[in-house]
Amino acid sequence: MAQQIVIKQYGGPEVLTLQDVDVGHPGPGEAKLLHTKIGVNFHDVYVRSGLYKTLTLPGTPGIEAAGVVMELGKGVNNVNIGDRVAYITGAYGVYASERLIDANLLISLPDTLTDTVAASALLRGLTVEMLLNRVHQVRAGMTILVQAAAGGVGQMLCQWATKKGAVVIGTAGSEEQVRLAQAAGCCHVIRYLAEDVANSVRAYTDGRGVDVAYDGVGKETFAGSLSSLAFCGHLVNFGQASGAVPPFEVSQLAAKSNSLSRPIVFHYTRENHVRAQMAQNVIGALTEGWLKVNPAIEFPLFNAADCHRLLEAKGASRPLLLVP
Repeated sequence: MAQQIVIKQYGGPEVLTLQDVDVGHPGPGEAKLLHTKIGVNFHDVYVRSGLYKTLTLPGTPGIEAAGVVMELGKGVNNVNIGDRVAYITGAYGVYASERLIDANLLISLPDTLTDTVAASALLRGLTVEMLLNRVHQVRAGMTILVQAAAGGVGQMLCQWATKKGAVVIGTAGSEEQVRLAQAAGCCHVIRYLAEDVANSVRAYTDGRGVDVAYDGVGKETFAGSLSSLAFCGHLVNFGQASGAVPPFEVSQLAAKSNSLSRPIVFHYTRENHVRAQMAQNVIGALTEGWLKVNPAIEFPLFNAADCHRLLEAKGASRPLLLVP
Protein backbone atom coordinates (compact mmCIF):
# COMPACT_ATOMS: atom_id res chain seq x y z
CA MET A 1 0.00 0.00 0.00
CA ALA A 2 1.10 3.53 -0.76
CA GLN A 3 0.66 6.42 1.66
CA GLN A 4 -0.76 9.88 1.17
CA ILE A 5 -1.52 12.98 3.18
CA VAL A 6 -5.22 13.85 3.26
CA ILE A 7 -7.04 17.03 4.26
CA LYS A 8 -10.59 16.39 5.43
CA GLN A 9 -11.30 19.92 6.64
CA TYR A 10 -9.59 23.28 6.34
CA GLY A 11 -7.43 24.39 9.25
CA GLY A 12 -3.95 24.46 10.72
CA PRO A 13 -1.11 22.03 10.03
CA GLU A 14 -2.77 19.44 12.25
CA VAL A 15 -5.37 18.70 9.53
CA LEU A 16 -2.66 17.04 7.42
CA THR A 17 -3.20 13.35 8.19
CA LEU A 18 -1.52 10.24 6.79
CA GLN A 19 -3.47 7.33 5.37
CA ASP A 20 -2.87 4.21 3.26
CA VAL A 21 -4.09 4.15 -0.33
CA ASP A 22 -4.24 1.62 -3.17
CA VAL A 23 -3.03 3.62 -6.16
CA GLY A 24 -3.96 1.01 -8.77
CA HIS A 25 -2.69 0.89 -12.34
CA PRO A 26 -2.39 3.69 -14.90
CA GLY A 27 -5.07 4.16 -17.52
CA PRO A 28 -4.51 5.32 -21.10
CA GLY A 29 -2.14 8.28 -21.22
CA GLU A 30 -1.21 7.92 -17.56
CA ALA A 31 1.95 6.97 -15.67
CA LYS A 32 2.40 5.55 -12.19
CA LEU A 33 5.10 7.37 -10.24
CA LEU A 34 7.14 6.55 -7.18
CA HIS A 35 7.80 9.92 -5.58
CA THR A 36 11.31 10.53 -4.26
CA LYS A 37 11.08 14.22 -3.28
CA ILE A 38 7.98 16.38 -2.88
CA GLY A 39 8.15 20.17 -2.99
CA VAL A 40 6.30 22.17 -0.33
CA ASN A 41 5.08 25.67 -1.24
CA PHE A 42 3.03 28.50 0.22
CA HIS A 43 0.31 27.48 -2.24
CA ASP A 44 -0.06 24.28 -0.19
CA VAL A 45 -0.54 26.34 2.97
CA TYR A 46 -3.26 28.41 1.32
CA VAL A 47 -5.01 25.23 0.19
CA ARG A 48 -4.76 23.64 3.64
CA SER A 49 -6.05 26.75 5.43
CA GLY A 50 -8.97 27.27 3.05
CA LEU A 51 -7.69 30.58 1.67
CA TYR A 52 -7.68 28.77 -1.69
CA LYS A 53 -10.75 26.56 -1.96
CA THR A 54 -9.41 24.80 -5.05
CA LEU A 55 -8.96 21.30 -3.60
CA THR A 56 -12.08 19.16 -3.26
CA LEU A 57 -12.20 17.74 0.27
CA PRO A 58 -11.23 15.20 1.35
CA GLY A 59 -8.18 15.61 -0.86
CA THR A 60 -4.43 15.38 -1.11
CA PRO A 61 -2.50 18.67 -1.55
CA GLY A 62 0.77 19.39 -3.31
CA ILE A 63 1.70 20.74 -6.73
CA GLU A 64 5.28 19.60 -7.53
CA ALA A 65 7.50 16.56 -7.10
CA ALA A 66 10.27 14.43 -8.55
CA GLY A 67 10.20 10.68 -8.87
CA VAL A 68 10.64 7.54 -10.95
CA VAL A 69 8.25 6.09 -13.54
CA MET A 70 7.01 2.70 -12.30
CA GLU A 71 4.34 1.77 -14.84
CA LEU A 72 2.83 3.18 -18.05
CA GLY A 73 -0.66 3.13 -19.46
CA LYS A 74 -1.51 2.66 -23.11
CA GLY A 75 -0.40 5.31 -25.56
CA VAL A 76 2.38 6.84 -23.46
CA ASN A 77 5.53 7.44 -25.50
CA ASN A 78 7.20 10.50 -23.96
CA VAL A 79 8.71 8.64 -20.97
CA ASN A 80 9.85 5.10 -20.18
CA ILE A 81 9.67 2.89 -17.11
CA GLY A 82 12.60 3.73 -14.85
CA ASP A 83 12.94 7.33 -16.07
CA ARG A 84 13.63 10.03 -13.51
CA VAL A 85 11.07 12.80 -13.92
CA ALA A 86 9.66 15.91 -12.29
CA TYR A 87 6.37 17.77 -12.75
CA ILE A 88 4.05 20.49 -11.56
CA THR A 89 0.28 20.14 -11.51
CA GLY A 90 -2.72 22.26 -10.62
CA ALA A 91 -4.72 19.08 -10.00
CA TYR A 92 -3.01 18.40 -6.63
CA GLY A 93 -2.49 14.86 -5.28
CA VAL A 94 1.28 15.24 -4.79
CA TYR A 95 1.70 14.58 -1.04
CA ALA A 96 1.88 10.83 -1.61
CA SER A 97 4.46 8.07 -1.93
CA GLU A 98 2.94 6.92 -5.24
CA ARG A 99 0.40 8.35 -7.67
CA LEU A 100 -1.17 8.14 -11.12
CA ILE A 101 -0.72 11.19 -13.34
CA ASP A 102 -1.14 12.44 -16.90
CA ALA A 103 2.14 11.40 -18.53
CA ASN A 104 2.19 14.58 -20.67
CA LEU A 105 3.02 16.57 -17.53
CA LEU A 106 6.25 14.67 -16.88
CA ILE A 107 9.59 16.33 -17.53
CA SER A 108 12.58 14.03 -17.93
CA LEU A 109 15.55 14.90 -15.73
CA PRO A 110 19.17 14.78 -16.88
CA ASP A 111 21.75 12.90 -14.83
CA THR A 112 23.30 16.26 -13.95
CA LEU A 113 20.21 17.32 -11.94
CA THR A 114 19.33 15.58 -8.68
CA ASP A 115 15.80 14.83 -7.57
CA THR A 116 16.37 17.15 -4.62
CA VAL A 117 17.24 20.14 -6.81
CA ALA A 118 14.44 19.34 -9.27
CA ALA A 119 11.78 19.21 -6.55
CA SER A 120 13.24 22.33 -4.94
CA ALA A 121 13.46 24.42 -8.08
CA LEU A 122 11.02 23.38 -10.81
CA LEU A 123 7.92 25.31 -9.75
CA ARG A 124 9.92 28.35 -8.69
CA GLY A 125 12.01 28.20 -11.85
CA LEU A 126 8.99 27.93 -14.13
CA THR A 127 7.40 30.85 -12.27
CA VAL A 128 10.49 32.99 -12.76
CA GLU A 129 10.80 31.98 -16.42
CA MET A 130 7.19 33.04 -16.89
CA LEU A 131 7.67 36.35 -15.06
CA LEU A 132 10.82 37.45 -16.89
CA ASN A 133 10.26 36.02 -20.37
CA ARG A 134 6.49 35.96 -20.89
CA VAL A 135 4.54 38.23 -18.53
CA HIS A 136 7.10 40.99 -19.15
CA GLN A 137 10.14 40.48 -21.34
CA VAL A 138 12.90 41.91 -19.19
CA ARG A 139 15.92 43.14 -21.14
CA ALA A 140 19.39 44.45 -20.31
CA GLY A 141 19.31 47.95 -18.91
CA MET A 142 15.82 47.74 -17.42
CA THR A 143 15.37 48.48 -13.72
CA ILE A 144 13.09 46.17 -11.77
CA LEU A 145 11.81 45.91 -8.20
CA VAL A 146 11.56 42.51 -6.52
CA GLN A 147 9.52 42.47 -3.32
CA ALA A 148 10.67 39.82 -0.81
CA ALA A 149 13.91 39.35 -2.71
CA ALA A 150 15.23 36.84 -0.15
CA GLY A 151 12.31 34.45 -0.60
CA GLY A 152 12.52 31.30 -2.66
CA VAL A 153 11.08 32.80 -5.84
CA GLY A 154 12.62 36.17 -5.05
CA GLN A 155 16.19 34.88 -5.03
CA MET A 156 15.75 33.02 -8.32
CA LEU A 157 14.03 36.05 -9.85
CA CYS A 158 16.96 38.28 -8.87
CA GLN A 159 19.52 35.80 -10.23
CA TRP A 160 17.77 35.38 -13.58
CA ALA A 161 17.07 39.10 -14.02
CA THR A 162 20.71 39.88 -13.23
CA LYS A 163 21.79 37.31 -15.83
CA LYS A 164 19.65 39.20 -18.35
CA GLY A 165 21.46 42.43 -17.51
CA ALA A 166 18.68 44.14 -15.55
CA VAL A 167 19.32 46.42 -12.59
CA VAL A 168 17.59 44.74 -9.64
CA ILE A 169 16.29 46.56 -6.58
CA GLY A 170 15.09 44.20 -3.85
CA THR A 171 13.27 44.49 -0.56
CA ALA A 172 14.13 42.53 2.57
CA GLY A 173 13.49 42.60 6.30
CA SER A 174 16.26 41.12 8.44
CA GLU A 175 19.99 41.52 7.91
CA GLU A 176 20.17 37.86 6.91
CA GLN A 177 17.53 38.48 4.24
CA VAL A 178 19.47 41.52 3.04
CA ARG A 179 22.56 39.34 2.66
CA LEU A 180 20.61 36.72 0.68
CA ALA A 181 19.14 39.38 -1.61
CA GLN A 182 22.56 40.87 -2.28
CA ALA A 183 24.03 37.43 -2.99
CA ALA A 184 21.19 36.84 -5.48
CA GLY A 185 22.21 39.91 -7.50
CA CYS A 186 20.40 42.91 -6.05
CA CYS A 187 22.23 46.17 -6.76
CA HIS A 188 20.33 47.85 -3.95
CA VAL A 189 18.31 46.36 -1.09
CA ILE A 190 15.57 48.35 0.65
CA ARG A 191 15.02 47.45 4.30
CA TYR A 192 11.26 47.69 4.12
CA LEU A 193 10.79 47.63 7.91
CA ALA A 194 12.75 50.85 8.27
CA GLU A 195 12.40 52.53 4.86
CA ASP A 196 9.51 53.59 2.64
CA VAL A 197 9.86 51.39 -0.42
CA ALA A 198 8.50 53.80 -3.02
CA ASN A 199 10.55 56.74 -1.70
CA SER A 200 13.69 54.61 -1.68
CA VAL A 201 13.04 53.43 -5.24
CA ARG A 202 12.60 56.99 -6.46
CA ALA A 203 15.79 58.06 -4.69
CA TYR A 204 17.77 55.20 -6.20
CA THR A 205 16.40 55.82 -9.71
CA ASP A 206 16.72 59.62 -9.65
CA GLY A 207 12.95 59.98 -9.45
CA ARG A 208 12.17 57.78 -12.46
CA GLY A 209 10.87 54.61 -10.83
CA VAL A 210 11.17 51.03 -12.08
CA ASP A 211 10.12 49.48 -15.38
CA VAL A 212 8.61 46.44 -13.66
CA ALA A 213 7.71 45.64 -10.06
CA TYR A 214 7.39 41.95 -9.17
CA ASP A 215 5.25 41.49 -6.08
CA GLY A 216 4.46 38.08 -4.60
CA VAL A 217 3.59 39.50 -1.17
CA GLY A 218 0.24 41.09 -1.96
CA LYS A 219 -1.79 43.08 0.53
CA GLU A 220 1.05 44.70 2.50
CA THR A 221 3.21 45.68 -0.47
CA PHE A 222 0.86 46.32 -3.37
CA ALA A 223 0.50 50.07 -2.85
CA GLY A 224 4.25 50.54 -2.51
CA SER A 225 4.90 48.49 -5.62
CA LEU A 226 2.44 50.56 -7.62
CA SER A 227 3.94 53.83 -6.37
CA SER A 228 7.42 52.59 -7.35
CA LEU A 229 6.60 52.32 -11.06
CA ALA A 230 7.94 54.63 -13.73
CA PHE A 231 5.67 56.03 -16.42
CA CYS A 232 4.30 53.10 -18.46
CA GLY A 233 5.64 50.72 -15.80
CA HIS A 234 4.20 47.26 -15.19
CA LEU A 235 3.15 45.84 -11.80
CA VAL A 236 3.15 42.03 -11.74
CA ASN A 237 1.33 40.69 -8.69
CA PHE A 238 2.01 36.94 -8.66
CA GLY A 239 1.23 35.99 -5.06
CA GLN A 240 -0.38 37.06 -1.82
CA ALA A 241 1.79 35.87 1.07
CA SER A 242 0.46 38.72 3.24
CA GLY A 243 -3.16 38.35 2.10
CA ALA A 244 -5.29 39.23 -0.90
CA VAL A 245 -4.97 42.69 -2.44
CA PRO A 246 -8.13 44.65 -1.62
CA PRO A 247 -10.24 46.08 -4.45
CA PHE A 248 -8.93 49.30 -5.92
CA GLU A 249 -9.96 51.75 -8.61
CA VAL A 250 -8.45 50.81 -11.95
CA SER A 251 -8.23 54.52 -12.73
CA GLN A 252 -5.26 54.65 -10.33
CA LEU A 253 -3.22 53.08 -13.13
CA ALA A 254 -3.91 56.06 -15.36
CA ALA A 255 -1.77 58.43 -13.27
CA LYS A 256 1.35 57.09 -15.02
CA SER A 257 -0.18 54.87 -17.72
CA ASN A 258 0.75 51.81 -15.67
CA SER A 259 -0.37 48.24 -16.28
CA LEU A 260 -1.19 45.39 -13.89
CA SER A 261 -0.96 41.62 -14.34
CA ARG A 262 -1.96 38.70 -12.07
CA PRO A 263 -0.35 35.65 -13.75
CA ILE A 264 -0.78 32.00 -12.75
CA VAL A 265 2.00 29.65 -13.81
CA PHE A 266 -0.39 26.79 -14.63
CA HIS A 267 -2.07 28.97 -17.27
CA TYR A 268 1.26 29.62 -18.96
CA THR A 269 2.23 25.92 -18.88
CA ARG A 270 -1.08 24.48 -20.07
CA GLU A 271 0.24 23.67 -23.56
CA ASN A 272 2.67 20.74 -23.69
CA HIS A 273 5.18 22.31 -26.07
CA VAL A 274 5.31 25.59 -24.15
CA ARG A 275 5.70 23.81 -20.81
CA ALA A 276 8.49 21.66 -22.25
CA GLN A 277 10.37 24.72 -23.55
CA MET A 278 9.99 26.58 -20.27
CA ALA A 279 11.20 23.52 -18.36
CA GLN A 280 14.23 23.14 -20.59
CA ASN A 281 15.11 26.80 -19.98
CA VAL A 282 14.96 26.19 -16.23
CA ILE A 283 16.88 22.91 -16.36
CA GLY A 284 19.51 24.52 -18.57
CA ALA A 285 19.96 27.39 -16.14
CA LEU A 286 20.33 24.99 -13.21
CA THR A 287 22.78 22.69 -14.95
CA GLU A 288 24.86 25.61 -16.23
CA GLY A 289 25.16 26.70 -12.62
CA TRP A 290 24.17 30.36 -12.77
CA LEU A 291 20.70 29.66 -11.36
CA LYS A 292 21.07 28.28 -7.85
CA VAL A 293 18.83 27.08 -5.04
CA ASN A 294 19.72 26.91 -1.38
CA PRO A 295 20.11 23.51 0.31
CA ALA A 296 16.73 21.98 1.07
CA ILE A 297 15.30 21.11 4.48
CA GLU A 298 13.67 17.68 4.37
CA PHE A 299 10.86 16.14 6.40
CA PRO A 300 9.42 12.62 6.20
CA LEU A 301 6.04 12.53 4.48
CA PHE A 302 4.23 11.60 7.70
CA ASN A 303 5.55 14.80 9.29
CA ALA A 304 4.03 17.18 6.74
CA ALA A 305 2.44 19.18 9.57
CA ASP A 306 5.80 20.22 11.02
CA CYS A 307 7.01 21.11 7.54
CA HIS A 308 4.06 23.48 7.15
CA ARG A 309 4.71 24.96 10.59
CA LEU A 310 8.29 25.75 9.63
CA LEU A 311 7.23 27.30 6.33
CA GLU A 312 4.70 29.56 8.03
CA ALA A 313 7.17 30.55 10.77
CA LYS A 314 10.38 31.00 8.78
CA GLY A 315 9.33 31.59 5.17
CA ALA A 316 10.76 30.02 2.03
CA SER A 317 14.34 31.26 1.78
CA ARG A 318 15.32 27.56 1.79
CA PRO A 319 13.31 24.93 -0.09
CA LEU A 320 11.24 22.52 1.99
CA LEU A 321 10.76 18.93 0.84
CA LEU A 322 8.77 15.90 1.94
CA VAL A 323 10.40 12.50 1.53
CA PRO A 324 8.12 9.43 1.32
